[in-house]
Amino acid sequence: MNFETSNIKKQNIPTEREFQPTARYIPPHQRRAAATTGDLGAPNPIGNNNHNHNRNGAWNTKRNNDFVYNNNQQQVPFRPRWKEHGASDLGGSGNRVNFRSSSQFDDRGSYGGFYNQRRGPGGGDRFEEGRGYWKDNMHYFAQRSRRLEIDLFGLADDIEQAHTGINFSNYDTIPVEASGDDVPQFIEKFTSPPLDSDLVFNVELARYTTPTPVQKFSIPIVMAHRDLMACAQTGSGKTAGFLLPILSAMFTNGPSSPPLQQHSSNNNAYYSYRTSKAYPTALILAPTRELTSQIYSETRKFTYRSYVRPCVVYGGTDIGHQLREIDRGGCDVLVATPGRLVDLIERARISLANIRFLVLDEADRMLDMGFEPQIRRIVEREDMPDVQDRQTLMFSATFPRDIQYLARDFLNNYIFLSVGRVGAASENIIQRIEYVEDEEKRSVLLDILSADETGGLTLIFVETKRMADALSDYLQQHSFPATSIHGDRSQREREMALEAFRTGKAPIMVATAVAARGLDIPNVKHVISFDLPTDIDDFVHRVGRTGRVGNIGYATAFFNRNNKNIARELVELLKEAKQDIPQWLENIIREASYYGSGRNTRDRGGHGTQSRDYRRYNKNNNNTFYQGGRDLHKNYQDYAPPYYDSSSNNTGGYQNKTSWF
Repeated sequence: MNFETSNIKKQNIPTEREFQPTARYIPPHQRRAAATTGDLGAPNPIGNNNHNHNRNGAWNTKRNNDFVYNNNQQQVPFRPRWKEHGASDLGGSGNRVNFRSSSQFDDRGSYGGFYNQRRGPGGGDRFEEGRGYWKDNMHYFAQRSRRLEIDLFGLADDIEQAHTGINFSNYDTIPVEASGDDVPQFIEKFTSPPLDSDLVFNVELARYTTPTPVQKFSIPIVMAHRDLMACAQTGSGKTAGFLLPILSAMFTNGPSSPPLQQHSSNNNAYYSYRTSKAYPTALILAPTRELTSQIYSETRKFTYRSYVRPCVVYGGTDIGHQLREIDRGGCDVLVATPGRLVDLIERARISLANIRFLVLDEADRMLDMGFEPQIRRIVEREDMPDVQDRQTLMFSATFPRDIQYLARDFLNNYIFLSVGRVGAASENIIQRIEYVEDEEKRSVLLDILSADETGGLTLIFVETKRMADALSDYLQQHSFPATSIHGDRSQREREMALEAFRTGKAPIMVATAVAARGLDIPNVKHVISFDLPTDIDDFVHRVGRTGRVGNIGYATAFFNRNNKNIARELVELLKEAKQDIPQWLENIIREASYYGSGRNTRDRGGHGTQSRDYRRYNKNNNNTFYQGGRDLHKNYQDYAPPYYDSSSNNTGGYQNKTSWF
């Protein structure tokens, strides 16, 4: 304090600051009715932090007969903030009808994901980091976010991220069969087709360097606007095989406009947008919660910084949270299980009228789980465009012949793609079959785990939910950190178990078949079939949890005479994968007189018809070469496959469940 000020204080003379009257305190419940001027009859000073331009009132308080003072101390008409900006800072909208204005909806193309005026080129909004937007036929990408990139793509040495193995180069030697009309030329690099450049940038962030065989063929096929049925080995990159071309088209073409709905009032027809529904452009159906979550995670990676917003819906969890996620920012790509999607359709919260891309992942598994009625309702009896007006893609590691006959109802003049031996296990997996009686399985398992030096995760498959929990507890009692997952677990418990397994906190997971199909858990080094399934295709999928993207994996199966029903197919599978076959297993087959008995077995492609595409097989037998799409003038039974008649001696017949290898 200087000398002059000190003397003023000593003489009790008011300073300049003390001449200014203090603001009168107004209780909160009276602030809206309080006077809007200060004690001296002048407007209160307006500071930079005074949002409502009135310290004595609440936000947007009216004063002086619906006038307010602007920053230049001039009276201007009062206008609420939500009318000024169209969308308030609180996340709502100025248009209180359905909370979205029609003009904003037109620019975005899907409910909730409207163009926000607070966004700018290259920047996302404050609510969803890393999200761009589409405006005036231009795609504006958000700024990069280091935090979000680590969350989505991980670090180079992150054990939770998949990395190519030492045998990845061997994928180039895998045989590929593509049948159909005018099959496009396959690609060698992600940059060789006209993929969107920003999508290629996300592919590089995901550390994808070379397309896998299924990606080399599926990307140009989908980009040529062709329907596709693709079969490939497990762990071969099927998910990116359909996501990349779909997202590239969406990045280039922008969102679809919502359909106009006709209404009538007083005999006058008018049109309006139905903004109470989400109108996704792409729909991906998968059989399980885990698989839908996995596909959703991959979609988030490739849509980073773009306008495309993916959403996921599945049963077993709160539907309200999933609806809020859709309402919060819209939905362009919907990943769903069939049952939950039907529920949302019945609630009038999802419309399929804008679907341009339909993907059925693990289609055979969905039929095995009894989802065919829901799938047929979604595809045929809702507002989804006809087969000629959309692209339909079917991906799976196995495609039984009955699935191929089903495909004719959903696909139009499709290309059949077979990469490697459809349904076969990878040669990157070292398989071992051990003869173990049921009462000895636990002790043998402890010996294997104690001697295991692979250094990765171990996945153990059992047949019952009770055994999954019991075996997990047994391993924990013997100092092996283990967890379990099965259908009776809540969604939160399943997610916690998968997280503990992925991060290595519980490097051993005991699972039922719920985790056998489609899950991509990196760094799984050893798969143990504690209980063998009754279906050889299920065994293939279990083994396929390891040895992914060229990495070496190990698979051990406990076999006894209770499993002799799959012995012959198991031997054929081992031969195709060039694995050692125990002599005792061949003896069991001979004892059961499997060879040459005319037994009702599957045609795994090593014999019989040489074509895996049933259309070519039928054509070679002077049958109609079906080009896809259902003939509505014929009954569905006319398309039934030639089921094998067990009462007949015709060993060339076909089973209901047929796959090739």
